[in-house]
Amino acid sequence: MRSIWVSVGVVSVLFWGGCAQQAVTPGATKHTSAARQKATMRTYRVRGKTYHPTYVEVGQKMYGISSWYGPNFHGKYTSNGEVYDMHGFTAAHKTWPMDTMVRVTNLQNGKSTIVRINDRGPFVKGRIIDCSYAAGKAIGLDKMGIAKVSIEALGFAGKIASKNRIKSKPVKRMVLSNFGIQVGAFRVYAGAQKTKNMLAKRYPHYRATIKHIANYGGAPLYRVFLMGFKSKEEAKDFKYSRGYSDSVIVRD
Repeated sequence: MRSIWVSVGVVSVLFWGGCAQQAVTPGATKHTSAARQKATMRTYRVRGKTYHPTYVEVGQKMYGISSWYGPNFHGKYTSNGEVYDMHGFTAAHKTWPMDTMVRVTNLQNGKSTIVRINDRGPFVKGRIIDCSYAAGKAIGLDKMGIAKVSIEALGFAGKIASKNRIKSKPVKRMVLSNFGIQVGAFRVYAGAQKTKNMLAKRYPHYRATIKHIANYGGAPLYRVFLMGFKSKEEAKDFKYSRGYSDSVIVRD
């Protein structure tokens, strides 16, 4: 599971920026060389799954499961070339850039901590971040093992952005960046409704909807969407990590 330096397959680096988003593109930092930073942003495959590292912006969030890793990996190399210290406040993320500063909040007990991403992982379905032992202990993972969490990007290159920068982010950007994915298309409404209910229950932080296209090909068609992603890259990360790789990304 632990990253060593994840081998890369496809060499294209993913960049994205639109009128509503201004993503930060990190370069070399005191923790990660420019070569490592570039390499860890390439598309890669682990255990038959493809992952697409993405540039994010301050305030961007994700929801899912957090785990932690400790003694078995202490002293080994992480993806950015550092030696893993289980007593440091670091974490592994499958797609966010190395040295992104992240607030991890345990939604089951309200505890939170701040970590720096220096590794890739966790490569387990449903898990979005793997905290170091110290960070995991700070939010109760040493007792719980895993927990539902929210993660929020606070800054880059190992530095937390100023509060003024975070607060100045216009609310309209959230509206203009309402991305989603089409999960399925059904001829029978009951099938679409069943899928919508499943999505609403499984992913309550997003919005499941049905759109009716009248007489598509001579018969009604009901398309099911999961909406509410704050960026194209968040939607892309979700669809590749949750088994919806063939889904189409849309924008409301």
